[in-house]
Amino acid sequence: MRRRFSIRAKLTLGSLLPLFVAFVFCGLTGLYLINTKIASQAQEKVRTDLNAAREVYQNELSHVNELVDLTAGNPFAAAAVETGDRRSLAALLSSLQSRKHLDILTVVDRNGRVLYRAHNPAASGDVIASNGFVRSALQGIPINGTTTLTHNELAAERKELAKQAAINVVPTPRSRQGQADVERSGMVLAAAAPVLDASGRPIGALYGAILLNNNNTLVDRIKQIVYEGVQFNGKDVGTATIFLGDTRIATNVPAAGGTRAIGTRLSAEVYNRVIQEGKKWVDRAFVVNDWYITAYEPIHDSRGEAVGALYVGMLEKPYAALKKKVNVIFGIVILASSLLGIAVSGGIGAHLSRPIRDLEKLARRVAVGERDLRIEVKTADEMEDLADEFNEMTGALARHEEEINSLNRTLEQKVRERTAELEEKNLLLLQTQAELVRAEKLADLGIMAAGVAHEINTPLTIIRGNAEVLEMFITPGHPNREEIDIISRQTERMAKIVSNLLLFARQKKLHQGRVAIHALLNDIVSQIGFQATLADIRIVRNYSPDLDTISGDSDQLRQVFTNLILNAVQAMEGSGTLTLATRILPDEAGYSIEVADTGSGIGPDQREKIFTPFFTTKATGSGLGLSVSYGIIKDHGGDISVESSPETGTTFRVVLPGKTADIPPHPNGTA
Repeated sequence: MRRRFSIRAKLTLGSLLPLFVAFVFCGLTGLYLINTKIASQAQEKVRTDLNAAREVYQNELSHVNELVDLTAGNPFAAAAVETGDRRSLAALLSSLQSRKHLDILTVVDRNGRVLYRAHNPAASGDVIASNGFVRSALQGIPINGTTTLTHNELAAERKELAKQAAINVVPTPRSRQGQADVERSGMVLAAAAPVLDASGRPIGALYGAILLNNNNTLVDRIKQIVYEGVQFNGKDVGTATIFLGDTRIATNVPAAGGTRAIGTRLSAEVYNRVIQEGKKWVDRAFVVNDWYITAYEPIHDSRGEAVGALYVGMLEKPYAALKKKVNVIFGIVILASSLLGIAVSGGIGAHLSRPIRDLEKLARRVAVGERDLRIEVKTADEMEDLADEFNEMTGALARHEEEINSLNRTLEQKVRERTAELEEKNLLLLQTQAELVRAEKLADLGIMAAGVAHEINTPLTIIRGNAEVLEMFITPGHPNREEIDIISRQTERMAKIVSNLLLFARQKKLHQGRVAIHALLNDIVSQIGFQATLADIRIVRNYSPDLDTISGDSDQLRQVFTNLILNAVQAMEGSGTLTLATRILPDEAGYSIEVADTGSGIGPDQREKIFTPFFTTKATGSGLGLSVSYGIIKDHGGDISVESSPETGTTFRVVLPGKTADIPPHPNGTA
């Protein structure tokens, strides 16, 4: 006997695979940690940048405060305020303004009344004590900070400031909804200091401010100090912005076309975090049209309310490029190591796994339908036993499958034949039943209608004749004349009903010819005025210019369209729009004639019965007009349908074939 070796022993060499998996896992973990570290460092960098930006912002505010405080403490300022000397105030403030470039520089007396405005000397005498900064200074408390001024407050200082503050709000992706189209308020860095007399009592106040709206000096200084002009692919990496609410009022974030993104808006998620909750945001965010690694913090006014935000951010693309480069290098190292490991282990495993691969290939061939396949394995182990069993299995499978396929083919053929026969017979049966039921109903109805009309016609003629005799002998002023007129009118109505019954019941042969359909419709409209008023009804004719004549029986088609037009006019009860439309159907399949009204419409339950004989919604109708019309159109080989809704009214659509040859007879032989 040959010596047998367990397959488990042969596959022991595969135990090195977990080490390979561990190697790959460690590599991927390293990539993750490196990427996370880069992102973390970027966030720490932008957090530090925000601190630097805040210092620049506070320095600018301190600068305004120092200017105002030093000027308010000048003895010449106190003397000028106490005496109300506008000339001295002008000399003092104009000199300061020309050197320090404040947008607002105003002096008020102890009552808050404006003594002098450096930018608008002509505007004085108004009281601005309601200004929180001025009010605090008049109480002897110097104050500085960020605040917002309304459009009117800015205009009072200087009209140019109000124009500078106005910013058109630009729709921005990912921003919140529901904001005004123009931001007219202004954010200012403001300071106010009391002007004291010799005894240290406030006799007035000096109020100064710098308007930040459309003033990019501060944000450009922040950008230069923090980012020093660093660029990536020709684009500045760092940006800074000052927000009023969620609107950018000063920024160096680029917009489309290279302009500054003034007026664009803060993303909704950052707005909720920074402005609504008053917390910092240090994370990636969508800024105007690109992703940035950003840091935001709220800007509070003197009352501690968040009125805006200070932002610094760096383009995410440089860091994404760095991470991509690191990932590529790390991936190459992992790939090279993996390929080396695969080459070493592949040579060892190739010999051991060859029988398994051969067996796998044969199994796939069996799965796709091949039979009687055999494999020869001489390994003196479990693989040889498995190969023998596989050979036996494929032989047995081929035999059994052939038997099953033979039975299935026979069964499927019989099922298809029986199913086709059954479907054909069922369809024929349903069609035959439907036609038979309709034909029987219409035939019985026609016979009954003819009999009833014949029986009623004779006594009706007698009644009508006697009524005419009574009308001749009873004068119009006679007390019984009204009853005679009622008998006469009702007799006429019964005569029309009998006439319709006879028309419905008798067989009438079609007299085919060419019918000028537009002239026919116009003639019916001109004649219908004798039966119903058209004074307040607008007639709209949408006739196809390509449609001249159609084939049909002119008299019978006149009866159909007279019924439809009269019904439409009566449905509008004296006012509305009657629309007559004709068109040629595609591929010359026939013609469509539509009669539409703007009446109250027909309910769904009534539409199902509307072509049924004797069904009517009118108090004086016979219910035969539409059923007779239906029969006439069917005799012409066409179709009639109705669409209706309470909002738009009712539209009857008559479709007639393009050719009149071989027109099928009506089921009951009536017109």
